[in-house]
Amino acid sequence: MPKREDIKSILIVGSGPIVIGQACEFDYSGTQACKALRDNGYRVILVNSNPATIMTDPEIADATYIEPVNWQTLEKIIEQEKPDAILPTMGGQTGLNVSLDLATRGILEKHSVEMIGANKEAIDNAEDREKFDKCMKELGLETPRSGFAHSMEDAWEIYKEIGLPCVIRPSFTLGGTGGGIAYNLKEFEEICMNGLKLSPTKELLIDESLVGWKEFEMEVVRDKNDNCIIVCSIENVDPMGVHTGDSITVAPAQTLTDKEYQEMRDASFKILRRIGVETGGSNVQFAQNPENGRLVVIEMNPRVSRSSALASKATGFPIAKVAALLAVGYTLDELKNDITDGKTPASFEPTIDYVVTKIPRFNFEKFPETDSRLTTQMKSVGEVMAIGRNFQESFQKAIRSMENGLFGLSSVLKDNEGNGALKLELSTPGEKRLWYVAEAFRRGWSFDEVFDSCKIDKWFLHQIRELVEYENTLLGLDLVDLDKSKLLSFKKKGFSDARIADLLNIPEEQVRKYRYDLEIHPVYKRVDSCAAEFDSTTNYLYSTYEQENESVVSKNKKIVVLGSGPNRIGQGIEFDYCCVQAALAFREEGVETIMINSNPETVSTDFDVSDKLYFEPIVAEDVFEIIRFENPEGVVVQFGGQTPLKLTDDFEKNGIKVLGTPSSSIDTAENREKFKSFLSEFNFLQPENRIAQTSEEAKIAVDELGYPVIVRPSYVLGGRAMELIYTDKDLRNYLTSMIDISADNPLLIEKFLDDAVELDIDVVCDGEDALIGGVLQHIEEAGIHSGDSSCSFPPYSVGDSQLHALKKEIKAVAKKLDVVGLMNAQIAVKDGKFYMIEVNPRASRTIPFLSKCIGTSLAKIASKIILGKTLKELKLDAEIMPTNYAVKAPVFPFNKFRKVDPILGPEMKSTGEVMGQGDSFGEAFGKAVRGAGEEIPKGGNVFVSVKDTDKKHLPDLCKKLINLGFKIIATKGTAKALEGTDIKVKTINKVLEGRPHIVDAILNKEINMIINTTEGRQATKDSASIRRSALEHSVFFTTTISGGFAIAESLEKGVENWTYKPLQSS
Repeated sequence: MPKREDIKSILIVGSGPIVIGQACEFDYSGTQACKALRDNGYRVILVNSNPATIMTDPEIADATYIEPVNWQTLEKIIEQEKPDAILPTMGGQTGLNVSLDLATRGILEKHSVEMIGANKEAIDNAEDREKFDKCMKELGLETPRSGFAHSMEDAWEIYKEIGLPCVIRPSFTLGGTGGGIAYNLKEFEEICMNGLKLSPTKELLIDESLVGWKEFEMEVVRDKNDNCIIVCSIENVDPMGVHTGDSITVAPAQTLTDKEYQEMRDASFKILRRIGVETGGSNVQFAQNPENGRLVVIEMNPRVSRSSALASKATGFPIAKVAALLAVGYTLDELKNDITDGKTPASFEPTIDYVVTKIPRFNFEKFPETDSRLTTQMKSVGEVMAIGRNFQESFQKAIRSMENGLFGLSSVLKDNEGNGALKLELSTPGEKRLWYVAEAFRRGWSFDEVFDSCKIDKWFLHQIRELVEYENTLLGLDLVDLDKSKLLSFKKKGFSDARIADLLNIPEEQVRKYRYDLEIHPVYKRVDSCAAEFDSTTNYLYSTYEQENESVVSKNKKIVVLGSGPNRIGQGIEFDYCCVQAALAFREEGVETIMINSNPETVSTDFDVSDKLYFEPIVAEDVFEIIRFENPEGVVVQFGGQTPLKLTDDFEKNGIKVLGTPSSSIDTAENREKFKSFLSEFNFLQPENRIAQTSEEAKIAVDELGYPVIVRPSYVLGGRAMELIYTDKDLRNYLTSMIDISADNPLLIEKFLDDAVELDIDVVCDGEDALIGGVLQHIEEAGIHSGDSSCSFPPYSVGDSQLHALKKEIKAVAKKLDVVGLMNAQIAVKDGKFYMIEVNPRASRTIPFLSKCIGTSLAKIASKIILGKTLKELKLDAEIMPTNYAVKAPVFPFNKFRKVDPILGPEMKSTGEVMGQGDSFGEAFGKAVRGAGEEIPKGGNVFVSVKDTDKKHLPDLCKKLINLGFKIIATKGTAKALEGTDIKVKTINKVLEGRPHIVDAILNKEINMIINTTEGRQATKDSASIRRSALEHSVFFTTTISGGFAIAESLEKGVENWTYKPLQSS
């Protein structure tokens, strides 16, 4: 059937900000869908609140609304744009829930908007646990014994039938939010109460525990003629009990017999038909009892999912693109598979002749109070994928892609830890469970002992034991004892040069030189979705140690762009955005682009973004091999965050040309002493600072500087281990518990600028001229990490003359530093003076946001400058001024990590960001807050408790809030600061002052909003229960005084006065 002609315009709902459970895989799927539908003549309207995405670039859709993704906003946009259809399956759980809201409220029917891809009934059948269970029973398929609870009374009744342990899953939540496994009655009550609070439908599914069973996923695509294909089977290495997003997974499934595979395949097709997914991609999850083969259905997602992105990258099959086209009437046999150059139709099931391994990336070090054990609630912040000819090669390549200091199955047990600790690590999984499996084999545990402790399938345990046995053969050998065939056998199993060097106790460079002398190099194979059954010219490649090389080297001018590796806090999708912009710019200039990256969630790893994609670890060994093979003009390192920058020294030593800003400039900016001396000729002060190499030196430095101080290790990303210190006790705690300082790892101690305004400035420089991309003002005062601070563009409280002087100085810094490309500077303004906090001669996380604000891609301009173009040649001699206000607001994972204090500080904790736009700062800020999933209350009781330095601002803020209809409730100390004013205040006890206190008032729903600022470790600790209670009971709060003023300004503007404009109209 040809495409539908009755539909002219389609609304695509994005997934909003990056959160745990919903990352940039939906940027990849949304971008694919927009392109495919536009190429087929449809007008595409896109709504998404995340500015760090490629999909929100103005070229991707016809009308792009960077607005909050909720039904209220979408209703306004539907009224304006009058789309014929809405596609809800490309925006993850958020897109699905919002589309369902629109349908349930009658908004789609009122405006004659048809839901395509999945209808309301199909979404309900899949997402409503009770309906899904009923559908499975009709098909004769088993689901876990379970019951549905809408209250604690229901939950206790189900417990009597099912017993413990049991699995609790709230309906319509993301990444298992609010769920978990209960082993005792206390846990049962806690998880059920939390889950009922977080489920939008107040519904829980309580399942019998299948902990220890094997888990599989099937990626299925169906068209309206009932053609169905399995794109890929995925097997979880971890048994049931770990969320699939947190599990190490392998594709294709390794331990299924053909009969078992066919049983799952048939069941998947039946499920899609019964649930009512007429067209598009879906994901079905199964559990299998390893004892008897009993198969049960866990759940299905009637949409493109996290696993769809993995399956797409694993096979090369463009699931999102195909799903979008099926939604408008095409059938699978009519669509061509791009990766085989159209030689096969999309109805041809992908076949792969390699193994793909995904390993999740965690950031538990950012949240030390949280439980780092893995359960049914997702906790990982990113993932890597690697491809190899066998599981061991693929697994070890994935390990070295992780960027966590591990290059293989290194020992992770501490010297003082015995078999008890090992048993605990195997039986209660954490992020390094397979490393502990290897450790158990090293310690001589039997195969059955290991299996009984961890329940990981014996096939995988055999693979790990074999790697450990291989490692043992190296102990006590010299490098020269490894002949060519022995070294090659290690490389075929995925051993990195670094791991071999570690086992031989020699430098990695020595192993690399020896391997090169023996002429042992990888070859590159194609990902072609057909196991080389048909000719393919697609340049989607992976390395392996075999004979035939399928990568053809061209004679074109070519450049390597290094990606940013796995998403993590501090380095997210913003850097992938910049890498994609670089690839697009180089293509415009006729230069061949070679992309190297290891993250399956990203747009940069889509095979048609660059001329060649190498899906490889971004470490010296693998990058050097690609450069040796391709012989490019040079490498671009400034777009991928710290990941590629860390390789700069290695490139220098090995004669590899780094394009753009010279390495010496990067070193000047990163080395504190060199930078201090460099800055002496400019009109910038620097906060007084010292460098300490011992704890004693640190104490002397603090005595000289005086409190408060900010302390941090040198060369950090995302403010890792950075802390604001107010007292000797705080300092002692930091030095003993946070870090080990030494000559190699010195501590930077800096006088903290209290009450300063912080600015972020992005600059593009061609070495001769510099262009200011924009100046952003942080809404939070100095002391909050720039990635966690909301910021406004243009600045809302810095004078024009000040800004003019600042821009002039910053341009001079960029030129003097020989920047070629992008530079970011962070400045504090205090008492009319400029203080330089830091300069980064690379892309910053504000580049995508700023590019959306000014309608010009700064990363693209920088890429063309790297190629040798000048700003004059690009006709960019004047700064682009904004036409409205925009606010970038961070999004935090605090609701995933119980017991974590949701307070902001110098260490970054946010996972993503949203953007709000408006004619005033108040409107932009209000939209950003709503985009982040919060709602500012319009009245009621506001609790105010602020630190001493903020008390001078209180009268002004409280008057604004009273005029807006709020009543003020304060602690005694804060109320005292309002004495002598005409502000009415009701006092309330702090938690330590007796009952009833502020937390009681929060629990009694007497508080509508909280403004709580603190300083010092003790005061912060004492007030943590206020912030945590507010978070758990959905009370809106801010932890900065400037946040309080921004809230007041937003309320003064009023939601009823908001307007909605597409990017293309500004």
